[in-house]
Amino acid sequence: MTHHTPQPSPAGPSRRKLLLAGGAGIAAAGIAAAASTPSASATTSTPACYPLAPESIEGPYYLDYDLFRRDLTEDRTGNPLDLRLTLIDAITCKPLRGAALDIWSCDATGVYSGYTSIGNDTPPPAGGGHIPPTDKLTYLRGSQITDRHGKAEFRTLFPGWYIGRTVHIHLKAHVGGVLTPDGYESGHVCHTGQLYFAEEAVLASADTAPYNTNTLKRTTLDEDRFYGGGGAVDGLLDLSYRPGAIERGARASLTVGVDPSATPAS
Repeated sequence: MTHHTPQPSPAGPSRRKLLLAGGAGIAAAGIAAAASTPSASATTSTPACYPLAPESIEGPYYLDYDLFRRDLTEDRTGNPLDLRLTLIDAITCKPLRGAALDIWSCDATGVYSGYTSIGNDTPPPAGGGHIPPTDKLTYLRGSQITDRHGKAEFRTLFPGWYIGRTVHIHLKAHVGGVLTPDGYESGHVCHTGQLYFAEEAVLASADTAPYNTNTLKRTTLDEDRFYGGGGAVDGLLDLSYRPGAIERGARASLTVGVDPSATPAS
C-alpha cells in the first residue's frame, strides 16, 4: 500500500435503541499521530493535549436508524473502503471507550439512502436543515461502539459526490451511554463532524465505475465551504491504496479528538 495523504498533524442519544445488525468487529490496528497545537474550536479553558475536531453541520440527510454493524455496503457497488477511527478525549488524550460512532455517506453516484428520489443534482438547503426521508433504504449508514482503545472500524465504500459538496463522510459521536439488552441507553452527542479525502484519491476513484457515470461538476476539496484546510485536524483522512488500482480497495484512518463533556448543537 502506498500512502497518499499522511497525517500532517493529530493533535448520545437521550435514549437510543440499537439494532445490533451484522458483525460488530473492532479493528485492533493502531492509528499513530503526533501532538500539535490545540484547535481554536476548543470549548473548554483547560489546555488540550490534542486538537479538537471541528464541529460541522449535521446536514439534511442524517437518519437516526441505530444500525450497529461493521459492513454498511448492502447492495451498493463502488470502491471498497476500510475506515478505522480512533476517538480520544482531547483534554486528557485518553481513549473514549464505549462511545457510539455513527457514520453516513452517499453512494458512488452521489445519492444517500433514504433520499433516492432526490438524487444527486438537488442542492442541499443553505442552512443544512433536515429533509424528511423519501424511502426506507439504509445503505452506507451504520454505527459502532468503540473498544477499550477508542477504536471502531467500518466496511463501507469510497463516496461519490453530489452538487455543491466535495467527497466526504459524516460522523457523529455519542458518549456517556451504556449498552444494555435494550440498546445504548442515555448519553449525549459530543461531536458532529465530517471526514474528507485527498484530491489525488478522489480523481483516481472518479476514473473507475460506477463513479465515472456521474456527470455533475465536482466541488474540489479546496472549493468546499466546510473543509477548513488544516489536514488531519480538519478531518482529512489518512488514505492508502495500491497505485493505479484503487478499485481494489482503500484504507482510511483518523484520530478524532473530542470534548466528551460538550453538547454542541447539531
